[in-house]
Amino acid sequence: MPERPVTIRRRSFLLGTGLTALGLTGDNLGASPAEAQETPRSCRPEDPLQALKQGNERFAAVWQSKNRASTADERAKVMASMWLQNCFLPSSVLDSGQAPWATILTCADSRVSPEWVFDAAPSDLFVIRSAGNTAFDEAIASMEYSVDVLETPLIMVMGHSSCGAVDAARGNKPLSPLLERLVDPIRGCLNPADDLEASVQRNALNTAQQLTRKSELLAKAVSENKLQIVVSYFNIGDGIVNLI
Repeated sequence: MPERPVTIRRRSFLLGTGLTALGLTGDNLGASPAEAQETPRSCRPEDPLQALKQGNERFAAVWQSKNRASTADERAKVMASMWLQNCFLPSSVLDSGQAPWATILTCADSRVSPEWVFDAAPSDLFVIRSAGNTAFDEAIASMEYSVDVLETPLIMVMGHSSCGAVDAARGNKPLSPLLERLVDPIRGCLNPADDLEASVQRNALNTAQQLTRKSELLAKAVSENKLQIVVSYFNIGDGIVNLI
């Protein structure tokens, strides 16, 4: 039997899995006096890296659990059990500014969404995405902004399984001029003897090294212990992120 249309599954996901049961209707969305005292920094954890690890543990458990469901509606209900441990700020606070506690540089791949992968709320993560998660100039400039202006204390470069950009860099298939420019820095760091997983990890490590080589601001922040840069690998199959 064919699955129901996406519009029906989306409605089930948003409305049929607990939002109304939690009382999240339009009449309940006004800011309380306590919320009015909150600031964009109110949700910053003491240990950003640990917060990412814990968020990914929650995601991976749900991600794996949903595979045991037999229909799209059942999978949606399983996935809707996320977000219950997040610190959600009222829109009035978010409208006044942002204070993300981690910057994520990762791939533009549709299967890799950091907000999902780390079970994060709006304003938690400053996310930069491009196919192959390379250290392109605009990405580094964005990270300089996140570190210098927003005072984000952590940058994570995250590669992922089955990365098409890295796979293209490993091959010899003709690409468009712009795609050639995209994969060129990936090709430059690869070892022909590596498989795809090792190549993805090598590329992510190389990207992280380039951040402080190309940016004096980021290098200075690291040297002053104001910034930590880590590298990770996301396995789409089991949903787990491991540091490398």
